[in-house]
Amino acid sequence: MSPQLVSIPTRRAHSNHAAVARSLGIDIIAGRFAEGAKLPGDPELILMFGVSRPVLRESVKTLVAKGLLSTKARVGTVVRERAAWNMFDSDVLAWHLDTGINTRFLRDLADIRLAVEPRAAALAAERRSDRDIAELRRAIATMRREPSDSTGFADGDLSLHLTVANASGNPFMRSIGGVIEAALRASFLLSAPVADAEREIVLVSHQHIIEAVENRDSDAAAALMTIVILNGLRRHGAAG
Repeated sequence: MSPQLVSIPTRRAHSNHAAVARSLGIDIIAGRFAEGAKLPGDPELILMFGVSRPVLRESVKTLVAKGLLSTKARVGTVVRERAAWNMFDSDVLAWHLDTGINTRFLRDLADIRLAVEPRAAALAAERRSDRDIAELRRAIATMRREPSDSTGFADGDLSLHLTVANASGNPFMRSIGGVIEAALRASFLLSAPVADAEREIVLVSHQHIIEAVENRDSDAAAALMTIVILNGLRRHGAAG
């Protein structure tokens, strides 16, 4: 994958303070306000966005809660270091997609997936229900039916992974899957297996996960999930 950013449009804000928070959040994530930089003063920001002081302050409070900003008396409003950002926050993830996904984002996403999804697959193999298996089969059927570079294919892929998380029976794994859903969908779209040979590898590897879960083979389910994640990382050029 080239170093060029790939933008994935997401939902838009529906209130004044949410719109200002989104605009500032995107500017911070894009680096237009660098880590450690002090934001302009209230009068300048009020003029910039055409909002009232209470709306601006509510927007700043939102970004403080998400870890992007800090406010201190006699210092002002300062951009926090990236390590402090709440990357599980749905807005922060959405703003990353709006700003543009780069290889660093994809590697970081793969890291958290590797930390969680293989274990979720192992638990799913132990705890899955017949209904879970039916959902997994529907997901792979969607992937087989849809063109590889379509939203439908990505949605089928996402459905399969979220079904595995649900089948794990662990509410934390379910929650993580839900929070990073938008980022996973974008990742799947970017790593679509366009070539016929790659498409077949993806379909077969996902089918094997389903079979391992159905057969209650925890070790195989975990190993196969790891392979799928690493193969996806390789396809969009972020491996290594």
